[in-house]
Amino acid sequence: MTATVHSLIVANRGEIACRIFRTCRALGIATVAVYSDADAGALHVREADTAVRLPGAAASDTYLRGDLVVAAALAAGADAVHPGYGFLSENAGFAAAVRDAGLVWVGPPVGAIELMASKTRAKELMAAAGVPLLDPVDPAAARAEDLPLLLKAASGGGGRGMRIVRELADLEGELTAAAAEALSAFGDGEVFAEPYVERGRHVEVQIMADEHDGVWALGTRDCSLQRRHQKVIEEAPAPGLADELRDRLHAAAVAAARAVGYRGAGTVEFLVTEDGRPYFLEMNTRLQVEHPVTEAVFGLDLVALQLRTAEGEPLPSAEPPQPAGHAVEARLYAEDPARDWQPQTGALLSFEVPDEPGVRLDTGYTHGDTIGVHYDPMIAKVIAHAPTRTEAVRLLARALERARVHGPVTNRELLVRSLRHPDFAAARLDTGFYDRHLAALTEGADDAGRSLAATAAALAAAARRTATGGVAARLGAWRNVPSQPQVRRYRGEPDGREHEITYRTTREGLTTGPDLRVLDVRPDRVTLETGGVTRHFTVTTHHDRVYVDTATGSYTFTALPRFTDPAERTEPGSLLAPMPGTVVRLADGLAAGSAVEAGQPLIWLEAMKMEHRILAPATGTLTALHAAPGLQVEVGALLAVVTEDASAPAAEDASAPAEETA
Repeated sequence: MTATVHSLIVANRGEIACRIFRTCRALGIATVAVYSDADAGALHVREADTAVRLPGAAASDTYLRGDLVVAAALAAGADAVHPGYGFLSENAGFAAAVRDAGLVWVGPPVGAIELMASKTRAKELMAAAGVPLLDPVDPAAARAEDLPLLLKAASGGGGRGMRIVRELADLEGELTAAAAEALSAFGDGEVFAEPYVERGRHVEVQIMADEHDGVWALGTRDCSLQRRHQKVIEEAPAPGLADELRDRLHAAAVAAARAVGYRGAGTVEFLVTEDGRPYFLEMNTRLQVEHPVTEAVFGLDLVALQLRTAEGEPLPSAEPPQPAGHAVEARLYAEDPARDWQPQTGALLSFEVPDEPGVRLDTGYTHGDTIGVHYDPMIAKVIAHAPTRTEAVRLLARALERARVHGPVTNRELLVRSLRHPDFAAARLDTGFYDRHLAALTEGADDAGRSLAATAAALAAAARRTATGGVAARLGAWRNVPSQPQVRRYRGEPDGREHEITYRTTREGLTTGPDLRVLDVRPDRVTLETGGVTRHFTVTTHHDRVYVDTATGSYTFTALPRFTDPAERTEPGSLLAPMPGTVVRLADGLAAGSAVEAGQPLIWLEAMKMEHRILAPATGTLTALHAAPGLQVEVGALLAVVTEDASAPAAEDASAPAEETA
């Protein structure tokens, strides 16, 4: 089939829609966006030539409604559909509907999607093609020596329906929970079990195929740094692989593509054991989030190649271009890694990433946009490409460190620390990286640096207060008389530590202490000298939030009143919403008067593709219940109250690890 694409609709949102539009503009293709009510002012809508509204906010009512997307394409006069990743990107029924409507489907054949949609069927097909597999385990016949096991949903991914079972006694309950979660997320409760490989690496091969029997294996990627079975940092090529192993992975990926008659971009994922044995995990029949690292190393535009092959054209050559250098990508999320990766929401007040040679930014947000509760909390992907791995890692860490990200809490500091961790630097990578290192990686910033930043915030506030006529006060503009010490208090975010800063206005200017020289003070910039070293601080204030950016990191503070306000206190045993979201279910039979056990899951809250369980903080009686399925709540909303049985032990925490919902 040969068809020329003139106008393309992206059945997606955010970063991936903006990225596809970028290639379309370069190729002279008109762009059409779809958007939910929650995304009416989103960047991908602003960047598209045309946009079509999908009424509603929830993904199930909008971006997952294939019929609405096809209707939008026809209404806007588009002649092609690109699904992006997630949502409907691996939905064979949607791909068929696009084709049936006479539109060009920028993706693999419907049959290939169907064959790879079920992980169990895909594994059978790969076994027949000679691709190495982990031996499946029948859960009904599992024995202690089979442990640990990994339970996985047969349809879908993103960590949903996935459980690690280390005790045989837990298997039945985990199977039930995994099946229920898979059914809710994917409409299919089928779950299978396989051995869980400790300290395994997640390595994948990017493929690109045309309908003329051309298949490229575009190198490897390592995606081992993950949280909740979702990738955080990816790189290409995967470091430390023996040439023989790399060749085996390439050959297996090409065999997988040929086995299903593949066309377009796809990824074959493998688990590589500590001793270097590879096993097929799954084939993703779409463009991956981490595709930019492959583009950087091979000098290609994979979206342009997707469009080329969708139009029926062959790949540019029989063999792919030679790779050059190393690329690393970090996913910047609005989430708090120190608090069980809780997603964050709110206005993105400032967002700037240094525009340096070798640094690429893919994002669906810009400053002033709002990160809402309905979708994935990823703000952006930052990619660095350099001649060597060491140089690429250093460049990416520095770009993230210098970025200005004001608004919701992000994982930016975690990313910088991860990239500089000795294990990452030495390419000692496996999927348990954060299990081992998260506590150390999320420790508070160094006390000296945070204290200096709080001092800069206090001095900048003093400068704002004394500025007149719109002109900032310089040191010489301060009152030429001694004054009493002034005190400002700040709470560090998100660690909660309080800082009390004392300063004095003297004839020489502002002073804070004998070991610190104040060299310059303006409402938005402070220069201090300590230990003979001069440091600059950029200070930005939004209401009571203060953001202090330095050359080596950023700090966030909340300005506190001089005296503690005896605010209204929360009733003991109160269960508060840890994030804005929607109550999706309650424990069976839960009602006021119910007896509860410490640590018992009571309420399930969903926000930004994550499901968070609210646990009973103690054994006792549920004396109030304000939550109900479907109720939308703000952070801090009172959900329920548990009155403790004084003779019973309390739970350690009233919340449980969050889980991915799609």
